[in-house]
Amino acid sequence: MSIVRVYSIVDSTKMYEYVDDGRPKQGGVKDVYFSPKREYVVAFFREKQDTNQKERIKKIVTLYHENIKKGNASGYYLNDIFRWPYDAVEKNGLIGVIVPIYKSDFFFTKGYQMHTTLVGGEKVGKWFTSPSFRNKQFPFNLDKSELGDWSSYLFISLNIVRGIKKMHQMGLAHSDLSYNNILVDPITKSANIIDLDGLVVPGMFPPEVIGTADFIAPEVLKTKHLLLTDPNRVLPNQKTDLHALAVLLYMYLLRRHPLRGGKIWDIDSDRDEIMAMGERALFIEHPDNDKNRVNINQLSKWDNFWGDPAKVPYTILGPYLIDLMNRALIDGLHNPLLRPMANEWEAALLKTIDILLECVNPHCSEKWFVFDNTSKPTCPFCGEKIQHSVPIIDIYSKNREGVWKLENHRILASDQKALHKWHISKNVINNENLTEEDKEEVAVINYDGIQWILTNKSVLGMKDMSDQVDVLIGGKVVLQHDKKILMSAEEGGKLLYVTMV
Repeated sequence: MSIVRVYSIVDSTKMYEYVDDGRPKQGGVKDVYFSPKREYVVAFFREKQDTNQKERIKKIVTLYHENIKKGNASGYYLNDIFRWPYDAVEKNGLIGVIVPIYKSDFFFTKGYQMHTTLVGGEKVGKWFTSPSFRNKQFPFNLDKSELGDWSSYLFISLNIVRGIKKMHQMGLAHSDLSYNNILVDPITKSANIIDLDGLVVPGMFPPEVIGTADFIAPEVLKTKHLLLTDPNRVLPNQKTDLHALAVLLYMYLLRRHPLRGGKIWDIDSDRDEIMAMGERALFIEHPDNDKNRVNINQLSKWDNFWGDPAKVPYTILGPYLIDLMNRALIDGLHNPLLRPMANEWEAALLKTIDILLECVNPHCSEKWFVFDNTSKPTCPFCGEKIQHSVPIIDIYSKNREGVWKLENHRILASDQKALHKWHISKNVINNENLTEEDKEEVAVINYDGIQWILTNKSVLGMKDMSDQVDVLIGGKVVLQHDKKILMSAEEGGKLLYVTMV
């Protein structure tokens, strides 16, 4: 074992150290070494990088890293969303990147329920998108302490789409977005996008990889036989990222692949794969084309719940996400220009989080589900029906003419449901630029077993418009059918209208 020193190829005065015990951690294309104090890793490409690739990597660790540091919400992106390489080194002709160490949350503490072989392993997304690993009868099922609940994966999805949104705003594309390049922790509901040295940089020749199977866009697969210089060849770009993003979100939330159905396109397995994911790609839940429906007889016994769309259809995702899934996996599957942008996924996820209902079954593993807009909501995961009334809160805001207009946004009450500034005012937008003050609860909804109560924690000017009573800080309002509450008297203040289901 030895400690090796290497120097930056960007600034030769910067020195880094790593421990070489002859057994580096091996990724797909890099060998990874830890610094002595495990503050960062040095990841060397196993193959020599040409001049173009070397310059591309230098731009990623300098220009784009600085852009994030100097931009809005830099701490959020660099600490919570990305593990962005911040320098590059060279040894024996091989380029290496310096990357911050992963947070401890992204390593398994328990791993498998019955085995310890996964303890300390990285929580890459594939562990959480396969139904087998959460089936209690599967010999290698993950311990429930690692899995979180269904709402965890909405927040994980939110972090991922915000990361892609930021990349695309900077003009970058990921090129290999997949569950292998994202670390997730369902317990803290967090996600980190990794392996960022492969980004597509504008004006520079892209990386040689075209992506990971399951996530490569149809147009990339369909043209992969063409020369790189052929103008008809489609290489990784922001539109191909948007395909991979939709597939990822579908897999995190529904634990199956949206294009892997029962249709066999060719007797040659390699050709069948290229057709199924490329030119003949077809959504398994396409409402008007059933050619690629899942054949339940082909499902593993470990996958027979999540793997069967008849049991858990994508319509359980609720109206906002259904619309975007249709645009991504039907309209935009073979027309990249129709794919939803990352910021559209962000808005849909935030609205979906606000219409989650808590399952009343204490043994339900998923604990939360999206309100299905019926009078008798039923958990799609365990079949339990909600037995008590629940307030549905529609949100109104004034337009430029001063007329109250219904927003395409509602809130489903749950016990201890927090309301924030973005719920009460048009002047605050729920995004990565929120201040710590913006994130504080301004009101909270509680259920005492008989009635639902909203408590004002810090809002000036709240008023019960139904009874024409001011709701002072610390004051309470019982949420009843047809109740109207002005959440703020300030410019941009919103009105809540309650319907009991």
